[in-house]
Amino acid sequence: MKSAALLSAALTLALGNSLPLLAEPSTPPGANEPRSVRKPIEFKEYDLPNGMHVILHENHAAPVVSTYVLYRVGSKNERPDRTGFAHFFEHLMFEGSDNIPRGTIDKYISGAGGNLNASTSFDRTDYYFNLPAHQLQLALWIESERLLHARIDETGVETQRSVVKEERRRSYDNQPYGSLFEELASLVFAGTPYQWVPIGSFQYIDKASIDEFREFHRTFYQPNNATLVVAGDFKPEEVRPLIESYFATIPNGAPVPRPEIKWDLNVPGQSKDVLKKNTPLPALVHAWRAPVETHPDAYPLEMLTNILGSGRSSRLYQRLVEKEGVAMSAMPYCYLMEKAGLLALSVTGQSGVSLDELDRLLKAEVTKVIEEGVTEQEFQKARNAMESQFAESGGTMQDRARTLAHYQMFYGDTSLINTELERYLAVKREDLQRVAKQYFTDSGRFTLRFPLPESK
Repeated sequence: MKSAALLSAALTLALGNSLPLLAEPSTPPGANEPRSVRKPIEFKEYDLPNGMHVILHENHAAPVVSTYVLYRVGSKNERPDRTGFAHFFEHLMFEGSDNIPRGTIDKYISGAGGNLNASTSFDRTDYYFNLPAHQLQLALWIESERLLHARIDETGVETQRSVVKEERRRSYDNQPYGSLFEELASLVFAGTPYQWVPIGSFQYIDKASIDEFREFHRTFYQPNNATLVVAGDFKPEEVRPLIESYFATIPNGAPVPRPEIKWDLNVPGQSKDVLKKNTPLPALVHAWRAPVETHPDAYPLEMLTNILGSGRSSRLYQRLVEKEGVAMSAMPYCYLMEKAGLLALSVTGQSGVSLDELDRLLKAEVTKVIEEGVTEQEFQKARNAMESQFAESGGTMQDRARTLAHYQMFYGDTSLINTELERYLAVKREDLQRVAKQYFTDSGRFTLRFPLPESK
């Protein structure tokens, strides 16, 4: 099972923490009956005069607080000859500021009993701090400092060049199946800024000048391109003046540029073989272009891919792993973004199994769901999965902060944190067959093959 885990890890590394993978739920008695879910998450939101959006979620369950800042800038906002800038800034923003000595942000936070991290995707870059409640002001000060006075100098840039290049070697270049999503993105997203992945390329980071990095910060790290969430143990009447004092006077620059993306779903698919010396077992991916995340079909598509590939009782696992014995694993990916999307089904084969055999069986299962749809039992199980996912989500203040910011920035509706489940439960069983016919087309299939090195 090690190679199957490597394939899953490779895709997770490529996609960051936004990959929608569903856990396989149990099907308890009375599964058709509606289940109660968590209490509504209460919040307040407002805009500062400079356009920064603020969301406050007061929760006194524990004496902790999370701050989360979401910037609407990801790899799709980069130039084709300067890929990797958004991810580079994920690292560079920890260098310090005019008033924070180099390399001390993590020491300030850990010294205060907290932790921190950041991530980058195609559409966004985010930063968070988790701290004891009485240390909230420290987090607000640091975030305001690196927004207004970020340290962007030769020393920091050169340090982070080395860090980012080593991350790419470790997670992509030297990892079995490490280039999988990079290869897949270049096929499925060809002709759009989604065709390169957030990690970027060595040569562009090496070529970039200090002035280019400073310009990127001026362009995208602006208050009106950010959402700030504070979640946890605080009193709003005390926190609002702090936010005002740290952020309200930060000026905006020029209007933030947005890439124009023409997302055509009806394009012919392509096939590509990827030869890597470190491929341990044959692997195959079928993928299709999909609608954006806010499209109504996002809900039946996520449920359908769950039925096809999530867990040991899924169709692909039962057919290819259990019945035929030709595969080590099967995994689905429903990856929908702000201006593009893809659906993918991946299979890691057993030693000695041909890619043609995996291809045949994968096509057969897709054809079956197109022609016959899904069973009532499968449909109810998919509904249960979504109910379980929503009931279990938002357990930490950090999770709640991230979700609130995402719904606000990309859906324009923060209240979806409490109501989006209703959209899944409104999906009908026939909707799953409809979207299968519409999106899983033969002509639009992209195929990525990882043959063993000696097989060609």
